[in-house]
Amino acid sequence: MLLFFTTGPISLRAVSSSSADSINRPVGQALLLVMACRVVALHMLRRLADSAASARCLIPALPKAEVQQARSVTYMPRPGDGAPRAVTLIPGDGIGPLVTDAVEQIMTAMHAPVYFEKYEVHGDMKRVPEEVIESIKKNKVCLKGGLRTPVGGGVSSLNVQLRKELDLYASLVNCFNLPGLPTRHEDVDIVVIRENTEGEYSGLEHEVVPGVVESLKVITKFCSERIAQYAFEYAYLNNRKKVTAVHKANIMKLADGLFLESCREVATKYPSIKYNEIIVDNCCMQLVSKPEQFDVMVTPNLYGNLVANTAAGIAGGTGVMPGGNVGADHAVFEQGASAGNVGNEKILDQKKANPVALLLSSAMMLRHLQFPSFADRLETAVKRVISEGKVRTKDLGGTSTTQEVVDAVISNLD
Repeated sequence: MLLFFTTGPISLRAVSSSSADSINRPVGQALLLVMACRVVALHMLRRLADSAASARCLIPALPKAEVQQARSVTYMPRPGDGAPRAVTLIPGDGIGPLVTDAVEQIMTAMHAPVYFEKYEVHGDMKRVPEEVIESIKKNKVCLKGGLRTPVGGGVSSLNVQLRKELDLYASLVNCFNLPGLPTRHEDVDIVVIRENTEGEYSGLEHEVVPGVVESLKVITKFCSERIAQYAFEYAYLNNRKKVTAVHKANIMKLADGLFLESCREVATKYPSIKYNEIIVDNCCMQLVSKPEQFDVMVTPNLYGNLVANTAAGIAGGTGVMPGGNVGADHAVFEQGASAGNVGNEKILDQKKANPVALLLSSAMMLRHLQFPSFADRLETAVKRVISEGKVRTKDLGGTSTTQEVVDAVISNLD
């Protein structure tokens, strides 16, 4: 007798054959037993597979384990780089002491490797005290609040004095949308780089005859080239795609013409960065209508002040925009846009000044000092507070005090 196997449920059917009678009966029985065992085993495996499939349909899938991103190696310090660095601190006028105190508290809370040498300087002084200049030259870095500049009269701006004395030829203001802070325009991320030592700020004014005043605007090839070089270098190092030169060469053909000529020469050295030019009045109109078209902007002195404050107002307000002034050897960090940097008496009395701009400027300072992880922690904490929207000063639509903002930032530090 032979066995016939089907692929369905087990079916053993006897089949008669003349050849079967010739098979040795004990051997035939053994073969039959082996083959029967194989059939039973196959059937059981199929049943188990069907049961497992049904179970998978009933049991919810387990969530995939999240892969934690490893910390990237962004900065390898040299031996001794962790030593605390001295920073000259000028609290300044108006809200300046309030917002610089906010920075001091947060630096202490995060154990940042900096300590401050504090000096009293006020805008009504005739000159920046010599010991302050010497401190900045020694430390090479300064953090300052706003200095009130008297309108008219014979007192010159101490801000301009500092820039000229230390040759802080580049002013940088970063105007960008902060997540959670509603603005009219989105995707704004503009860096305004302004020549800081000449132009209309040269301070060369005199009365020719009674009732006639002459004010000289000085533009030099040397200063125009180095600010253009700084703008393109900044764009190159920060993966920026475009540099726009702001000018009024259609009217001031020699002065602004020289500025444009310098920008064009430098642009040829950076073929990967797009370069274009825009007249300053059209620039202001374009800023308030389509600010997202701008990336890095390089300007002579006066235009840069106007453009930076306009861009700051578009992106969220002067109270949240960081900035600084830098030269070959020294850097001074302060609120990016000058409008409102000393506040008013009401804000000061209520202690509701917005410290965000100076906090973000302090993050820039920490990067400048090569403390990138501390800069990232500070910047991340500030952005978390803004994004949550629970603690905001009046200029951002809230009612919080300066100290409440400080406490919120400290609680959000990693």
